[in-house]
Formats: sequence, structure tokens, C-alpha cells
Amino acid sequence: MKHSILAAAMAAALTGCAGTASRDQLNIQNPTVLQRGFGTPQDISSGAATKQWTDVYTQIKHRGDVLDTLQGRLDAAGPRKDSYAGAKAQCWINAGKEAFAAHDDWGFVEEAIGEAARLTVSLDAADSATSSTAQAAAQSEAQANPALRTVTKVRPDLWEQLAKIRVDPRFAWCPQARKLVACSEVELMYAGHEAWTRAFDKAKQRTDALQDQVRASEQALSSCAVPAPPLPKVMSLSSDALFAFDRGDVPAITPQGRAQLDDIANRLRGSGFTDRMTVSGYTDRLGTSLYNLRLSQERANSVKQYLISKGVTIPVDAQGFGKADPGTACTTRNRKALIECLAPDRRVDIRFVGQKTVTPSQ
Repeated sequence: MKHSILAAAMAAALTGCAGTASRDQLNIQNPTVLQRGFGTPQDISSGAATKQWTDVYTQIKHRGDVLDTLQGRLDAAGPRKDSYAGAKAQCWINAGKEAFAAHDDWGFVEEAIGEAARLTVSLDAADSATSSTAQAAAQSEAQANPALRTVTKVRPDLWEQLAKIRVDPRFAWCPQARKLVACSEVELMYAGHEAWTRAFDKAKQRTDALQDQVRASEQALSSCAVPAPPLPKVMSLSSDALFAFDRGDVPAITPQGRAQLDDIANRLRGSGFTDRMTVSGYTDRLGTSLYNLRLSQERANSVKQYLISKGVTIPVDAQGFGKADPGTACTTRNRKALIECLAPDRRVDIRFVGQKTVTPSQ
């Protein structure tokens, strides 16, 4: 393996293959890469192989076989392969195979293997992590784009676009955007390698093609949305707000009540976060037990009917409990004040049974 870029620099100087226009449009961040010919430096900043680098990467033998082994391990990851880290690992394997087929002996194949292995391991770490902190650490590891010896940074404007997409809250809920961003980052690294070897025209061709992919990432993100916050296990709705006074039929549901129930229905449809729900109606202690039981049952049935009419398909149980289970301890003798004090008892409770936690994909 070559550990110096002197030969590449000489070839660039003698053949004129490093197009000045292409080089300038890449906006290369490392000034040493812009130097050519016999004066090209051989220090670490220009990519000289350090002992740490050679200790890690010179151990990699039979590069094609290693890439095939990594592909098999990644394929065995199943659904985890569809994550951001999985897509990125796949694109690093593809980049390594492309460079290997092109007989690239500058160390990029080895670095592609290293990145693919790192990301594949991160999939296992995220899967086995039991705490949210550990999972976040594994995800952070997957999102890293470490500096590589054979890569110089090109097109910082594209890097900035990709960074904006990745921090968007919708990104975690947008599989297509995650895949496009992951592979775009790898392609930018590959272009950076081509620039490092003074193949500026090739690097520009790669970044030119990449611009469409970055735009596709933005378009994919625009079609995604962050789901509404999960519903609590129990929602207690005021009967005074849900229904007109002394009524419990569906036409008596107030505009405010309809808005509350519409929000619940919208968040339930297609969410899959709960197996079933129960609707329980309650009244205050005023009035006869029989009257209160009938009114509470009618209101529970009306809430159930309304939610079903709005597209809720999970099983819904409805039951009235009348004046049972009061939550107040009102002692005033003033009737108007007493009615106001007893308001929390006049309610409809909605409980979600078998609730599941919905989390974004990684």
C-alpha cells in the first residue's frame, strides 16, 4: 500500500489531469491538497500515514473478502438494516467495492471497510441497548463522519445542507430521507478522496451528481411529519364542555366537545399505539341514581358513536356509572356554588388499554 501522495502529485503535474476549474468548484478546505508537483508536503495534514493509521488498517488483508463478510453481517441485521446507520453501512460497503474494483491502493478501501464495520457494530449496540442514553450514544456514533486520512473535505455547502436535514425533527420519522442523507454523506467522502488523490475532475463529477440526491433528500423530508404527542393513558373530559345541559345524545355534543373528540380520533387513526379503549360516563351526586345512571350511559355511548364515525377502528367499550367514583368533597349549601364545585364529577373518562410506545426509527 502506498503511504505517500508524491506519485499522485507528480502524475497530476506531468499529465495535467487535475482540472483547475474542477478543483476550484470543489471548494477544497485543506490547502495542502491544492499543491502539486515535487513541492507537495508529506506531513500528516497532507495525508501521511501515521503509526496509528498503519497499526489499524495494514492488518486488513483480502479486502474483497472482508467486504463480502461485512455485507453478509449487514444482511443478517434484518429490519435494522433499514435505519440511517444501516443505509450508511451499506453505502460504505458499496464505496469500498467500487474503489477496490478501480484498484485504488491509497487506503480508501481500508477506510471504507473500517467505517462499514463501525456502523454495523453500532446497529448491534443500538439493538442491545436497554437505556435511552445508551441508544442515543449508539445513534450518535452512527451519525458521526470522522476525518479519514485519505479524504479531504469538499463542497462544504453540500455538507451544510445535509446537516440541516439531519437535525430537522422530521428526519427521525422519514426513512427515505435518512437513506438518501446517509448515502450522500458517503458519496461526499468518496469525492473528498478523489480530490485528495488530485482526481479533481472525477470528484467534481461525483459532487455534481450528488446535488440532485441532496435535493431529493429535502423533498423526501418535506413529505414527512412528526406524529402528534402520544395520548395519556387516561383522558378526563368535562361533560359540561362535551354536552349541552342535561343532554347526552350525539346532536347535543357541543362544538368544543366535537373539537376535543376530533383531536382524539385524528391521533388514534392509524397510530397503532393502543389495542382498545373504554369510555366511562359519570355524573355528580345531584338527582336520582336511576336518572344519573341513564344520563352517564347515554353520554358514554354518544362519545363512542362519535369516535367511530370519525374513523376510529379499534374496539371501544362504553359504560355509564352515574354518581359513582366522585372526586370532589363539596359541602356548601348554596346550590349554584354546589353545582360549580361538583363540576369535576360530571365527566367522561377515556382509557387506552394495551398502550404501546411509538418511537422514531433510527
